[in-house]
Amino acid sequence: MAFNVQKIYPIDLQPRKAVGVSLPFSSKAVFNSTYTTQDALKSNLINFFLTGRQERFLNPNFGTNLRALLFNQMTPDTREEIQIEVRRGIADWFPNITIEQLLVEEAPDTHTVTIYIKYSVDQTNIQDELLINFEQ
Repeated sequence: MAFNVQKIYPIDLQPRKAVGVSLPFSSKAVFNSTYTTQDALKSNLINFFLTGRQERFLNPNFGTNLRALLFNQMTPDTREEIQIEVRRGIADWFPNITIEQLLVEEAPDTHTVTIYIKYSVDQTNIQDELLINFEQ
């Protein structure tokens, strides 16, 4: 009988070792540390989506063009372009992540665009959701 072996990152088994840094940088100390791979991955995704392409020095392909798309008039075509940009970015920079659900919703009254991503990490038991609100 076959079974699927799940990977557990060794650093997750050491409770006092930090894996990464969480966003936003608004704590009493300079940085808030993340102690699990799941939290570090979520922070990395937020950082990726909030970084514009051509913005990072010596790594101009990192990031997305979401800001440019958000300043366009919101139509079904614009929503589709945002979804394509999100899928492209995750496929290029996070190849071990599988998008389970991706929703782009707008609220014209509050000038808000919300991107909801439900994702899982291949060969692990990590499943999480990410909700990003872009407000005027």
